[in-house]
Amino acid sequence: MRTIEHHRSDVTTLVGGISGALEAEILTVSGDALTAHPERYAHRVLASDVLSPSSLPAFDNSQMDGFAVRSADLGAATAGSPVTLPVAARIAAGDSFARHAPGTATPIMTGAAVPEGADAVIPVESADPPVFPAAAAAASVRFGRPVAPGAFVRVAGSDITSGQILLRAGSRLGPAQFGVVAGTGATSVPVRRRPRVLLVSTGHEIRDPGSELQPGQIFDANTVALTAALQSIGCAVTAIPCRSDDAADLLEIVVREAPGIDLVVTVGGVSAGAREVVRDAFEKRGVRFEKVAVQPGGPQGFGLANLPTPVPVVCLPGNPVSALVSFEAFLRPAILSALGVTDPLRELRHGRAAHAFESPASAHQLRRGIVHDDGTLELVGGPSSHLLHSYAESTVLVHVPVGVSTVTARDELDYWRIDG
Repeated sequence: MRTIEHHRSDVTTLVGGISGALEAEILTVSGDALTAHPERYAHRVLASDVLSPSSLPAFDNSQMDGFAVRSADLGAATAGSPVTLPVAARIAAGDSFARHAPGTATPIMTGAAVPEGADAVIPVESADPPVFPAAAAAASVRFGRPVAPGAFVRVAGSDITSGQILLRAGSRLGPAQFGVVAGTGATSVPVRRRPRVLLVSTGHEIRDPGSELQPGQIFDANTVALTAALQSIGCAVTAIPCRSDDAADLLEIVVREAPGIDLVVTVGGVSAGAREVVRDAFEKRGVRFEKVAVQPGGPQGFGLANLPTPVPVVCLPGNPVSALVSFEAFLRPAILSALGVTDPLRELRHGRAAHAFESPASAHQLRRGIVHDDGTLELVGGPSSHLLHSYAESTVLVHVPVGVSTVTARDELDYWRIDG
């Protein structure tokens, strides 16, 4: 059987073929745009490097509410012999640049520009008295110790300088990334077009939630689960279930939709049964069907299908947990890699088993579980691939590698977080 790493590599290579078609789009960055069209901004990936149009901070500013001073004026200050300075006019955030007179203390608010001539800020609570004087009052303030040059000053360009790479191609855009773009004054970013995915869940037995089931029929969980999974990494999904075990019906759907699609993902019909609709439809059209040494999710398919033009097809097994685990192990990293994301795999973390359990030595097992505050990993539900509720209650997928048949309590195991 193929290893999980070998299959992931091949699927990544296949899906990577769509990368060139995911041309750049320009995405406006503003609060109005995000609130008016939030769907445009979820799970986007930068198409190219973005250079900062300005420096952050743009000017030296105060990190604290306090007094701007010239550090040399306080060189002799001690608790027993404090230095007294007259108080100058107050500076607030947004005020024009000002000049600091030597031998004075300038009240300054957080974020306000440090006046020219001052080189440090002393927090107001470190002054005597620890309050700002009334604006019209003639007042003085005492300081009982020296201050180092640069204290509590945010230096211009200390976060980023103008012309420096602000965000690199392949960055996934979230709140901090959009925020720093806006903070530098940029109004747009180039993003990769969303991959257009045709998702086809298959099975004569599947019906839409809310419909009346006949004996032997089941509600279609895979369409909803895989649509949500694909959307969570930035895909635009067209979901059209095939409620038939006839290969001609499946091909009719895929051929009809293929001209506007980057990738076809099917669910179900990949095993070795008598009526495997996906295998029947695609095996003679360039799609390989093989067994991967992973549990759940052993039966897998992938290839460039002639429809009649070549279209990449990834075929997942039909049990709901198998489909979601296969998405995590193979499809998610492949699509993120095609988008240019530099770290497409989930972070591999380490914990210890909370209890003993068995695992098939011939397969890389991915078990559902939760991680406790002490780092121990507790499995949720059994290994069977139909236990979707167990998956819904889980926050991690626990890795048990090939060759391990028994895990004892406190054994170290790797895991992926799947709750974010």
